Order: sequence, then C-alpha cells, then structure tokens
Amino acid sequence: MRIGAHVSTSGGLPTGIERAQNMGADAIQIFGAPPQSWRRRVCTPEEGQAFRAAAQAADVWPVFIHGVYLVNLGTSNPENLAKSVEALIADMRLSSLIGCKGVIFHIGSHRGAGFAATFGQIVASIARVLDETPDDTWLILENSAGMGDSIGSKFSELAAIMKEVGSPRLKVCLDTQHAFASGYQVATPDGLAATMDELEREVGLANLVAVHANDSKCPLGGGVDRHENIGEGHIGREGFRVIMGHPAFRDLPFLLEVPGFPVGDKKPEGPDKENVDRLKAIAAEVG
Repeated sequence: MRIGAHVSTSGGLPTGIERAQNMGADAIQIFGAPPQSWRRRVCTPEEGQAFRAAAQAADVWPVFIHGVYLVNLGTSNPENLAKSVEALIADMRLSSLIGCKGVIFHIGSHRGAGFAATFGQIVASIARVLDETPDDTWLILENSAGMGDSIGSKFSELAAIMKEVGSPRLKVCLDTQHAFASGYQVATPDGLAATMDELEREVGLANLVAVHANDSKCPLGGGVDRHENIGEGHIGREGFRVIMGHPAFRDLPFLLEVPGFPVGDKKPEGPDKENVDRLKAIAAEVG
C-alpha cells in the first residue's frame, strides 16, 4: 500500500517530488494546470523527462494528474463542454509525457436536467478524450459527494458510463469522503462490506485504481463535499482502520486531499506530514 498526497508543483513539476519527500509521501497527485482556470502552459519533453527522473530517483510512484475543477461533461453550455473535453485531452497527453498512470476527474453536474438527459453527452465526450490521447494513460472517473446535482455519486452511474464507453482505459478512483457523504457507510465493517460488494457488482474492483483518502466534515449521507484531516472527521481513525484493512485496498495507492494542520501562525496548506504519518501508522496496524 502506497501512501501519497496531492502536492503543489509551483516552481516547476519536479518540485512536486521534493514536496512529496518532505512529507514522506510515497505517491502523488498533481494538477496539470491551475484548477480554477482553462489556461495552461505547455510542458516540454525536457521538463517531462526531468520529472520522470526525479520521481524515479525518489521512488515516488504512482503519479496521477487531477483534472481542473472547471470540467463539467454534464453542462448544457456547448462552449464549456468543448473546453472541458479539451482540458481533459491536454491533461491526458501531459500524463503520458511525464509518466503518470492517468487523469482523475470530476464528471460534473447535470444542473437539474437529470443523469439520463446528459448521459449520451457524457459518454460521447469521454469517448473522444480516449480516442485523441495516448494508449498508455488512464482516464479515471471519481465518485462524487452528491452535492449540486453532481454526477457519479451512485456507483450505478459510474457503471453505466463505463459500460457504454466500453474502454479498458476508463477506470475509477474512490473518494472516501465523497462515498460517505453520498450515503455509503465506509467506516464500519458491515457498511464497508456492503459498499465494496456494490462497487464490485456495478463497477468491478479490477477497475478501481486509486483511493482519495479523506476524512469527512459532513455526516453520513449529508451530500456535501467537505474534506477533513485523517481522524478528525465523521469517518474517524477507526473508520480508516476498517477501510485500510479491507483486502480490496491492499495494493492501491491512498492519496490525501485533506486541509492539513496549521503550523504556528501559518494557515494549513493541504496534505502534510502529519496526515501522511497518520495513514502510515494505520496501515502498519492493519498489516
């Protein structure tokens, strides 16, 4: 089990590896572009090779890219849909260039139109992204917390998209906070067993390639996307002992997307060594 975190690459891609090392992370997730913008700079082959070399030297793997937050494949706005598809294509090409496993992204929101009404558009968009990007990188659906008519809070929605697209390159990342907020009880043995049975039945555990390890500020079924530091939320430390002890997660990377803890007068800056250490301690306990 690799314990990793989302890290900043401010100052250049290889700085993400340095930040991972400083917090003891074994794996990382990065943004390929500013998360709240459509703008992006082009990564050169030389930069890509430098990043690959830094990751290999530091034994930091696997590496994932997270799509920008503006992506919405359920939008009714043609311009935003086109930009969403283009952003995913750009991230997928970057993923291949720098040696990532793939691009994890939020499918988006149907804005009240309903999943069925947007289904064809979502499938066609994903198919185009896969058609126009290298075969050595995955496109990875992330389950949502269910807020704002978001798509993919139910495993059945992820399954329907995957079945219709029909590509072995389309995978899934399970976010623990999103699952909990959307009503999946992942913090107890019986609840997690039922959750994983449904995930296997709908999606197939072989298609699960990463875990976003986040505690929850939101109670079970609250439907709100609010991450908390490990052990400080409604899932809790014992809940993560349950999760990390499940055999389905034994060989998967756990990627932290938590707020982090303040250091002195400094505000929290996201995933940090304390959260990495907490997850590693739990992993050691469950063997």
